[in-house]
Amino acid sequence: MCGRARCTLTAAQAARAFGFPTTTAAATAGPGGGGGGGDAPAVRTLDLDRFRPSYNVSPGAYLPVGTVRAQTAACGDGGRGGGGAEPVIQCMKWGLVPSFTGKTEKPDHFRMFNARSESVKEKASFRRLIPKNRCLVAVEGFYEWKKDGSKKQPYYIHFQDHRPLVFAALYDTWTNSEGETIHTFTILTTRASTSLKWLHDRMPVILGDHDSVNVWLNDASVKLEEITAPYEGADLVWYPVTSAMGKTSFDGPECIKEVHMGPSEKPISKFFTKKSTTHDQSVKPEKTTSEFASHAFRASKVEGNQPEGVDQKQPGEKQTASSTVKDEPVSLEYQVLGKPQSIKDEDTMTSTNITIKKQDDSSIKRKFEDTEVKAEMMENSGWSHSPPTTAKKGKGAKAASDGQASLLSYFARK
Repeated sequence: MCGRARCTLTAAQAARAFGFPTTTAAATAGPGGGGGGGDAPAVRTLDLDRFRPSYNVSPGAYLPVGTVRAQTAACGDGGRGGGGAEPVIQCMKWGLVPSFTGKTEKPDHFRMFNARSESVKEKASFRRLIPKNRCLVAVEGFYEWKKDGSKKQPYYIHFQDHRPLVFAALYDTWTNSEGETIHTFTILTTRASTSLKWLHDRMPVILGDHDSVNVWLNDASVKLEEITAPYEGADLVWYPVTSAMGKTSFDGPECIKEVHMGPSEKPISKFFTKKSTTHDQSVKPEKTTSEFASHAFRASKVEGNQPEGVDQKQPGEKQTASSTVKDEPVSLEYQVLGKPQSIKDEDTMTSTNITIKKQDDSSIKRKFEDTEVKAEMMENSGWSHSPPTTAKKGKGAKAASDGQASLLSYFARK
């Protein structure tokens, strides 16, 4: 939590954020430390030449830190502390290295760049620093990443009026094998505020006004839990920035440029589900229509099985019934879509028409067979009679060119 920040403040802007005095030129500066060109802090500063302004500060970098130190004889009582204490701005490395770390060990600034305020009294690395090694860190904003599956989206968090954020911190000194004394610090964190719970479960301890800054630096009697409570002010805002922030080498104004989040795409499973649903809706009417159209197809097969020439001699009523059966799918399709409850009645009507048609076909067949029998009897008896027009070819009926038997020859055979 709070592993990246933006700090491009001047020494005077940092001093005003800490509540430290500055030169008279600061009177013309804007509120919150803005526009402090030409002015300077009116307090002692140490190692400020090590500070490099950056939009993407990470542990291991130098930042201006405000603290209260014992007053030196050369400075008189120009400081704020009185009683031999004075405010000091000193560049320190982000990422605590405890003083008891071995001189030959390689410092890891990412190991303790944050300290949980809830357990800070329990760990030896931090507990011994609370009474006299408190400090302040000023930045313009910090970054936090929102996890979204395997992806992480960074957000830039800052005050709405762009005044600097002041964090509660603890510092320590460590001497390496070369005899160099290095000042390092860690930023205290607390549970996330109500408005930032969606983003992360932790946030830095923000000292929102000069009173809380003064209490943290100079009043050890105040309970730590009261000072390190989450900042709930509505003036703390945020917006998404480029994912290139993940690289520590990425720097510049592009770090805090807002990016516009596009609408999230639907999962591919939902895409196919929607497509199949639409397909089912379009198929259902067609399937119902084709189911009833099969009645008309069966009716047309009944008509196709009739002997040749019979339809030509059928009365107009039967022709009308046949055409009614053929047109049935049209009326059924309309009623399936418009009135599904009439499907049963229409199906009954269609079945009735088909039954009537079958009965008519049976009577036609019987009449046809009777005609064939009579023709054979007449042929055997020699009766002169032309074959019926409804007789099928190849049934033994004599052609007209064979001649007709006379009545006399008929009686002669008898």
